Amino acid sequence: MKKKNFSQWFASLTMVAIALGVIVGCSNTKTKMEKELKNFIKNYETKIIPLSKEASLAYWNASISGKDEDYKKAEDLNIQLTNIYANKEDFAKLKEIKDANAISDPLMKRQLDVLYNAYLSNQVDTMKLAEIIKLQTEIEKKYSNFRAEINGKQLSDNDIESVLQTSTNSDECKNAWMAHKKIGTVVGEDIKKLVKLRNEVAKELGFSNYHEMSLQLSEQDPKEIEKIFTELDSLTRPAFAQVKSEIDDYLAKKFNIKKEKLMPWHYQNRFFQEAPTIYKTNLDQYYTGKNLVKLTDTYYKSMGIDISDVISRSDLFEKPGKNQHAYCIDIDNNGDVRVLCNIKPNSKWMNTMLHENGHAAYDKYIDNSLPFSLRNPAHIFTTEAIAQMFGRFASNPQWMKDILNIPEEEKNKISEDCFKTLRLEQLVFSRWAQVMYNFEKQLYTNPDQDINALWWTLVEKYQMVKPPAGRNEPDWASKIHIATSPCYYHNYLLGELLASQLYHYIGTNILKSEDMKNQDFFNNPEVGKYLIEKVFQPGSKYYWNDMIEKATGEKLTAKYYAKQFVN
Repeated sequence: MKKKNFSQWFASLTMVAIALGVIVGCSNTKTKMEKELKNFIKNYETKIIPLSKEASLAYWNASISGKDEDYKKAEDLNIQLTNIYANKEDFAKLKEIKDANAISDPLMKRQLDVLYNAYLSNQVDTMKLAEIIKLQTEIEKKYSNFRAEINGKQLSDNDIESVLQTSTNSDECKNAWMAHKKIGTVVGEDIKKLVKLRNEVAKELGFSNYHEMSLQLSEQDPKEIEKIFTELDSLTRPAFAQVKSEIDDYLAKKFNIKKEKLMPWHYQNRFFQEAPTIYKTNLDQYYTGKNLVKLTDTYYKSMGIDISDVISRSDLFEKPGKNQHAYCIDIDNNGDVRVLCNIKPNSKWMNTMLHENGHAAYDKYIDNSLPFSLRNPAHIFTTEAIAQMFGRFASNPQWMKDILNIPEEEKNKISEDCFKTLRLEQLVFSRWAQVMYNFEKQLYTNPDQDINALWWTLVEKYQMVKPPAGRNEPDWASKIHIATSPCYYHNYLLGELLASQLYHYIGTNILKSEDMKNQDFFNNPEVGKYLIEKVFQPGSKYYWNDMIEKATGEKLTAKYYAKQFVN
C-alpha cells in the first residue's frame, strides 16, 4: 500500500470532519424542527379542539332553528377559528419548519402539510376574513329562511320539487320554478361581493383567483382537474345526447307540447341535476309509507357498520326555519357525528339518507388515535365517493329485495328499468356537474362578466336545455353551493368516479362476483370490514391518491365509471 504523506492525511481528516459536521448539523436541525413541530401541534390542538367543537355545535343549532341569534353565534365562533389560522407568527413558524425540510416521520410530515395549507389560506387581513364570514353567514341565513311563494302560499323546496315532478300543467310548473328562482334576486348581489372578496384573499396569497387557490390548497392540481372534466365531457356527451332525446320525447308527451317547446321547468327538478322519471317503474311507490330511518339503520348494521348512535343525534324531518337541504357534520372529530335531512318517504330521500349516512360512517370510523388534524377523510371527494356509492342503492332492485322484501319476480320485472334509471341519473348528474365546475371556474376568473348569461350558456352547452327567452335574472344564485360551498362541486363528480372504482373492487375481490348490476353489500360484514380498515380508519393519514391506491390497487381512474355507465 502506498503511504500517504502528511498533507494527504490532513486533507482526508478535514473531509471526514466536515462530513461529520454536516451529519451532526443535519441531525441537530432534524431534532430541533421535530421538537418545534411537536410543540406547535400541542399548542394548536389546545386552542382548536374546544373551539371547533363549539363552532360546529353552533352551526348545527343555527341550521335547525334558523334564528338570527344562533347564526350570529356560529358566525362569531367561525371568526375566532379563522383568527387562529390567520396568526402570522404561527404561520411563520410552520413555514420555517417546512422550508427546513427536516421532518422525516411520515405522520408528523403529513400533519405539517395539512396544517401549512390550512394556515396559508388565512394569511390575509383578519378584518377581511371576518367580513367574508359575516357575509357568507348572512347569505346562508337568507337561504334557510326563504320560502317560495305562489298565490300567497309559501312552499318549501320539497313542495316545489313535488310540483315539478308530478304536475302535467306547463304553467303550474313554470310558476313553481319561477317562484323558487326568486331566491337568486335575494342573494345574487351579495354572492358577487363575496366572490370578489374571496378573490382578493387569493391574490394576496399569490394565487390567480380563489378557484385556483381552493384546488391547490386541497391538494388538487387545477390542470389535472381540468383534464379530467374535459375527458368526461367528451366521454359522456354522446351517451347523454341519446338519453336527453329520450327524456325530451317523454316530457313532450307528458305536457302535450312539441319537443322544441320544452323549457327548464319541464325537467322535474329545479336545476335538472337529477334524472326525470321517464321509465315505467316509479321507484317512489316502493318507499311510500316506509320508515326510511329504520331502513338505513338496518342496512348499515348488516355490513357491521353501526350508525345507530349517529341517527340518535340527528335531525331528520322538516321544521319551520330549518335548513331545507341535507348534510353530515362531524362535531368534534371524536365520534359525535350527526346528519341533517328533511325526509319524505320517496326514492330521492332514501338515496339522500343512504348518502348522508355514508358520510357519517366514514367520519365515525376514522381512527381516533390519529392526530386531531388527520381525523378527517383523505379528501372531500373520497367521503363523497362513499356517500354516492351507498346512495345509488336506493334504485338497486337487489337492494330493494333485501331491504324492502319485494318479491323475486318483482325484482326481475323492474331490474332493467332500475339500471336504466341509475344510468340516467349518472349521466344527468355528470352534465350538471360540468355546469357547476365550469361556471365557478369562469366566475372566479372574471366576476365582472355577464354572469347571468354565462350560466345559461353553460346550461345549454352541457345540459342541452334552452334558456327562457329574454331571461336575465341571477338564476345561478339559486344554487346554495355557489355561496356556501364554493369550488366544491367538482368533487361530487370525482366522487362518482371513485364510487365506481370501489364498487368494482368490492364486487371483484370481496364478493367474487361478475355481476356489476345486482350486488348491494347487504348482510356482508366483509364489505364493512374492508371499508372500515382500508378507507375509513386511515383518515387523512395519506395523500388521497395514495389512500385510493392502497385500497384498490390503482390510483383514481375514470375507467370503471365509464364501464358501468357509459360504454
